[in-house]
Amino acid sequence: MLRRVEDGPAVVACNTCRHATDVREDAAGVRGGARLVAALHAVQASDARYQAVSVQQMPCLFACTEFCTVHLRAPDKVGYVLGRFTPDAEAARAILDYAVEYAASEHGRVPFARWPQGVKGHFITRTPPAGFVAE
Repeated sequence: MLRRVEDGPAVVACNTCRHATDVREDAAGVRGGARLVAALHAVQASDARYQAVSVQQMPCLFACTEFCTVHLRAPDKVGYVLGRFTPDAEAARAILDYAVEYAASEHGRVPFARWPQGVKGHFITRTPPAGFVAE
């Protein structure tokens, strides 16, 4: 049921998410999550700044009403679930830009002024790391 992955800063994308609230697959039969994963990998490969953040995928993050969701996590940092993205390069770049700031932060808190415009309004929840709660 679980598969071990790299334990560092990561964007874990739901590869089975729908494209939108009322659209599961595109005209080619591909889910929005699969398109977002592909966009994340393509954008990551295009810029060395993104190499410090792993792009991982798994089926269903259980945020189905939010569609195109990702979980941002790193050891001993607050994690975040974001969603309602369009599965394209623009969203992938915003996610990865935020992930770079997140990876460089001490506890996972990125000052609002440093948030890319493309992630504003997309936060669903934050999760404390094991053994901690946020202040």
